[in-house]
This record gives sequence, C-alpha cells and structure tokens, in this order.
Amino acid sequence: MSTQTHTHEQRLLIAGQWQSAEGGATYEVRDPFTGAVASTAAAAAPADVVRAVDAADAAFQKWSALLPAERSRYLLAAAAALEARAGELAEWTTAEMGGPAAWGAYNARSLAGKLRYAATAVYEGLTGEVIPSDNPGRTSLAIRRPVGVVASIVPWNAPALLVGSSVPAALALGNTVVVKASEQTPRTHGLVAECFAEAGLPEGVFNLVTNAPRNAPEVVDALIAHPAVRRVHFTGSTRIGRMIGEKSAAHMKQAVLELGGKAPVIILADADLEHAVSAVAFGAFANSGQGCLSTERVVVDRAIAEEFAQRLAKVATGIAYGDPREPGTVIGPVVNTASLQRLTELTEDARTHGARVLAGGTADGPCFVPTVLADVTAEMRVYREESFGPMVTIVPVDGPEEALRVANDNDYGLTSAVFSRDVALALDLAKRINTGMCHVNGVTLDDEPQAPFGGVKNSGYGRSGGRAGLTEFTEIQWITIEGPQTPRYPIAE
Repeated sequence: MSTQTHTHEQRLLIAGQWQSAEGGATYEVRDPFTGAVASTAAAAAPADVVRAVDAADAAFQKWSALLPAERSRYLLAAAAALEARAGELAEWTTAEMGGPAAWGAYNARSLAGKLRYAATAVYEGLTGEVIPSDNPGRTSLAIRRPVGVVASIVPWNAPALLVGSSVPAALALGNTVVVKASEQTPRTHGLVAECFAEAGLPEGVFNLVTNAPRNAPEVVDALIAHPAVRRVHFTGSTRIGRMIGEKSAAHMKQAVLELGGKAPVIILADADLEHAVSAVAFGAFANSGQGCLSTERVVVDRAIAEEFAQRLAKVATGIAYGDPREPGTVIGPVVNTASLQRLTELTEDARTHGARVLAGGTADGPCFVPTVLADVTAEMRVYREESFGPMVTIVPVDGPEEALRVANDNDYGLTSAVFSRDVALALDLAKRINTGMCHVNGVTLDDEPQAPFGGVKNSGYGRSGGRAGLTEFTEIQWITIEGPQTPRYPIAE
C-alpha cells in the first residue's frame, strides 16, 4: 500500500492509492474553537464508495488466506506507526474537534492498544469446535470464517480510539474494511489511515472514504447497499443508529450499533465521597462530556446528597476550560453552536422546573462552562435526554432500591457505576442495573480491549472488544465428515 499522502486536502484511500473524489469535490472543516478552516477533504460521492468497496472485495480472498501470524505482524506494525505519530494525531484532534493534546494522545494510545490486542487474537477469533454427533463415525465441526467486507462508520468525538471498536478485530480475522470518516474529523481519520498504509497492508485491505455533511445520507446508503458489504459497524447517536440499523436490515445485513448513553452513577450513603466526587467529575467533564460513556446522572442517597453536590460543584468551578492549545486547559470547546444551544436549553428548562445550578450553566464563547445541576426531577428534559456536553445532574433518593429504580428509569443502557463500601450490596445493584456495563467504585468512562463493550435498550446492540467483539466479524459454519460406515438413505433403497 502506498504511503504517499495528500498535500493540501485529505484524499480518499482506495485500493492503496490516495485519490480525489469524483469531480474533484471537496469541503472544509472549521476549528470548533477559532472558527478558522481546520482542514479540507475530499467530498466523496456514491460512485467513490462503490470503488472503495470493490477494492476491499477484491482484496478479501488474499487477505483472508494469509496465515494468522502474518496478519498479526501487519497490525503490530500499524500500532507502532500510530505511536510514532501520536503527536501529529493529537494536533489534528485539537484542530478538528477541539480536544486538548492529552485527548488526542490518549486516542492514539488506545487505538494502538486495541491493535495489539487484536494481533494476539488472530487465532482465538477463528477457533471453532468439535460437536458430538449421534451419527456413527461422523465428525461434526463448527468453524468460524471472516465475513468479507466490513463497513466501519466512525464518529468525531474520539476519532482514533473509536476506529478501534471495529477495524482491528475485523482485520485480524481476515476481513477487509472501508472506513467512512466523520465529516468533522476527516484529516484525523486520514492520519490513522496513513498509519495503516505505513504498516504495508496490501492494497484494498484498508480503505478510507471522506464526505461532506450534505452527502452523508447518499454515501451511507451506497455503503450499506453494496452487495460485498457483509457487516456494518456504526458508532454515533441513537437517532442515526436507528436509521443505520433499519437500512442494514433492509439489505439483510448484520449491524453492530454503539449508540448514545445517559450513564447513571449510584452513590450510596456509605460511599467514599472523595473518591466518588473524583470519579464523577472525570466521567462528566473529560472531553467536555462529549462521549457516550460520560457520566450524566448522579443518583445519590439523600443523606449525603447536599455534601456531594457542593463538593462536585467546587471541583467543576475549578476546571480550566478554553483554548485547547493552551497547556493548562483541561477541557476545550464543544463541537459546534448547535451543541451550545442544546446545553443552554437543557439548563434553562431544568432551572425553570426547580433545579439549582450549582456551577456553570452558561456558554462562554465556543465553550460551555462545566455545569452541575442539583435537585433534578423527572419533569425536566435533562432527566432523560442525553446532553453530550460538560453537564451532570444530581437526583437525591432514599435508599438503594429507589436509587436502582431511578438509575433504570431511562431509555439508554450503555454504562453505569455504583459507589459503596459494601461491595456485596454494590455488586447486587450492579447486576440489576439495566446497562451493558457497570463499574463498582469506578468511573463510567472506561474501556479495555479485552472486555466486551456495548449497551442495551437505546444504546444499541452487539459488542466490541474481547471474545464477544471478535464474533461480530465472523460467520459460523457447520461441517460434517462421514466415517467409513457410510449412512444409508432410505429414499434410494
């Protein structure tokens, strides 16, 4: 695969070559903090998507036929390339989505870690089983095979990290991929693609498509509709995820959907408050709260609710926000003015219905000030709606059972946490919280390559990571081999 890249624009990567979109169409991305042009990228049309999928399809047979150890070496080389260019990746993450340098660097490390895990799983993911048979002499096998072309639709909020939700496992198991970059972070995703190119992957194994926001519906339609695409992996909002799922189903294709969240944290009366405040602050405000794992609801025992609220508000007030290029900045801007408007509306609605704004609650230029809302009730929009910003709500309750009821009183079900010194009680609550993940005395914002990541309800279905994530990119096939006692088939006798 060629490592020659663009000069002035982020181009498409198709069949190992960096190419312009059909007709030379491009679009611009604005820096969320400065408003200046951050990058220019190719604006793909459906015809470009078809070329990308055709290239992936053409590469599939040879790639899937490689020895597992060979695919592993390619993934390890890609991980090394990412780590070598982590500084550059951090700069582009800042320019395109507003995250401070530490966020971009963390993205690079996380994707490298997921690649290394996938490199060790090349055998495990394709391991089948021998099935006992009641037919004399028969050998009965179940084997796993790669599916073919995987379409990976990735978001802007953790641009490198979330490539890791699908691409490493898909490639490790012998699939080829077409990555549809986020419209907000085409250059960041282009840099990730360059790292795969530098790793020497054969032409067509990894393909990248960038598109303008106006072209997104037709580009996604073309990607899902192509007959060679056999899996669709989408990370993003529940609204768009529902549409992706419907389109995939219409074409009889399996989709893995990692969608929105409204993560609850239960804090019982005996919890270590200092530890709980620290975890909630990190979970709520890291990356300006722009993550499906972000802590949005704190369900806290009334006996300690006020003390917890005041402590959290003090931490929120001290968080340095602003220009993500300044070394002391902890959180940067939110991604756009629509996000600012939504956060403002949620705050005002909560205030109108009786919530106390203990910290923040206002926009400051392109940033939204870290916000703590206390005494939140079910009548308020913010009780149910995902804020996707640096905002956390506090709901006082009486005892563990009411805490559990409130934690489950939501359409989302991605991640959660329980804080208590009584670990047995916390574990019991964790098992009854209706989320795909739960952390006892830990932060909601957590992920490990070897662990099953995913949610329930409106947070999607399917899993990334670990054994569960590997199975999403394989098909299972039953094979039988008859023994020397050849079966007799009555219809021919």
